[in-house]
Amino acid sequence: MKKILLLSDTHSYIDDRILAYAEKADEIWHAGDIGDLRVTDALKEIKPLKAVFGNIDDHEIRKEFPLNNRFMCEGVDVLITHIGGYPGRYSPAIRSELYASPPKLFICGHSHILKVMPDRKLDLLHMNPGAVGKHGFHKVRTMLRFTIDQSKIDNLEVIEMKRD
Repeated sequence: MKKILLLSDTHSYIDDRILAYAEKADEIWHAGDIGDLRVTDALKEIKPLKAVFGNIDDHEIRKEFPLNNRFMCEGVDVLITHIGGYPGRYSPAIRSELYASPPKLFICGHSHILKVMPDRKLDLLHMNPGAVGKHGFHKVRTMLRFTIDQSKIDNLEVIEMKRD
């Protein structure tokens, strides 16, 4: 079993509350718009990190992280990208890959809107953790945590933090 902390859209912001949640995870996944490598460096010091770059990320971040990250976790095929859309409205940049070879878990960021919803047509679960940074229109900073155990995604929890 793996305990996952999923975050996105830090926009160069990291604080002790985010790091405290990271301590409780087995892996940390970041769905882009990192903003500064100090964010991912801090997370990597705590637990293993899987991440993608986002549209605001510079060439240094793009050298370290891919546009799309596809991997297996506890028997679950996972695909993470930054701009992915959501079921019925996928981004053209990722749509063909999703339809040709759908993962079991599709994760994106970008919208700053937390969404978790199934795509029954592609038989996948879509997650967007919202935004945990302080830059953007969102009023509440959010992350997700969940477990993956024997191909089952479970124990989903929304983490909300005030935007000081």
